[in-house]
Amino acid sequence: MSYFPDIPVIQYEGAKSRNPLAFKHYNPEELIEGRPMRDHLRFAAAYWHVMRNPLADPFGGGTAQMPWDDGTDSVENAQKRVRVFFEFLEKTGIDFYCFHDRDVAPELATLAESHKALDAVAGTLKEEQQRTGKKLLWGTACLFAHPRFNQGAATSPSLDVFAHGGAQVKKAISITQELGGGGYVFWGGREGYSTLWNTDMKREMDHLAAFLHMAVEWKKSIGFQGKFWIEPKPREPSTHQYDSDAAACLNFLQAYGLINEFELNIETNHATLAGHTMRHELTVAADAGKLGSIDANRGDELIGWDTDQFPTNIYLALEVMLVVLKMGGFREGGLNFDAKRRRESHTPADLFHAHIGGMDTFARGLKIAAAIRADGRIEEFVKNRYSSWNSPLGQKIESGKATLAELEAHALAHPAGIPASGGQEYLENLVNEFI
Repeated sequence: MSYFPDIPVIQYEGAKSRNPLAFKHYNPEELIEGRPMRDHLRFAAAYWHVMRNPLADPFGGGTAQMPWDDGTDSVENAQKRVRVFFEFLEKTGIDFYCFHDRDVAPELATLAESHKALDAVAGTLKEEQQRTGKKLLWGTACLFAHPRFNQGAATSPSLDVFAHGGAQVKKAISITQELGGGGYVFWGGREGYSTLWNTDMKREMDHLAAFLHMAVEWKKSIGFQGKFWIEPKPREPSTHQYDSDAAACLNFLQAYGLINEFELNIETNHATLAGHTMRHELTVAADAGKLGSIDANRGDELIGWDTDQFPTNIYLALEVMLVVLKMGGFREGGLNFDAKRRRESHTPADLFHAHIGGMDTFARGLKIAAAIRADGRIEEFVKNRYSSWNSPLGQKIESGKATLAELEAHALAHPAGIPASGGQEYLENLVNEFI
């Protein structure tokens, strides 16, 4: 049975095609820097948005048409959703997916019943993976939607809630391992505070670190080989989240002895909310050797919350892919479309249009980034800008062996002039040559 009978398998037809259900730029087997495009991009679909997002907003209920869903919390309905989802993956040519435990399986009256339901749905996920060859990029636990988590999970003032969150994470890591996931993501959706008047920040951060140490211990005890990733976000729903941006996450991990156990999963819309560009957040993570995976979406500069829109900005996509190519490409991670259709785009066909657009955007970004790298002019400009640091004194400073007395001697002998032009406009014009 087909759940999308009017949608064909999406094919690459090239830039001149006018078929809205075809790729114009994403040609999965096309070689870029010696690797197939699909291996560079490693696209993943977000189960929570594709299958579960009703497209509600603060001013109205959901509009999404989901004719396959009977609206119940039965395991049978959840298993049916899985089969719908894998048809979607097959028709879009997306190789990976991501999920939260409570997206794929219902939360029932007790934790034990919820565990049992998750086991049953995981069995269906495994069957569909084996049938289609699709893979799990990463899994995670939903520790923010249920009312019990209204004040956090790992940072909750309630020990019982903390324990429940730990039980969910333990189970979700095990299911991720069972399904061959490349990683597991920790997103602190409510791990923060609304007001400091009722918050012991030091104690909450200590508890969060203890929670993560326990997760690492469980990972090692079961032999899970996937990566652990933390996804930064500064606020919303909380006033302040402890995983506020890439630098804050890295500092937290270093302070609590977790730096060797975690990498980062960077999301575009979260970078925006943090007051940074996506390129900044990716560069911070990559420079530290800690860029694991990426959530590909965008925000709206006119709206002050996490709009999770599909990526259509080619300039942004090329900046992302420049960082990814420079670090040598993804290993276990990839580009997960943590993005939802607009409330007005409510038909099943809109799911396909949205993902086709995102995939084509990143395919163009990849090709442009590779062309910029092959051209070499921007790289050479940056290299020349720092050429004075290749001197003996520069090398001595960078190796940590210079003294202030040596700097003074150099300054007396070589008065500082005005640095050469930074050339921002020249470089921006160069980028536009490739777009």
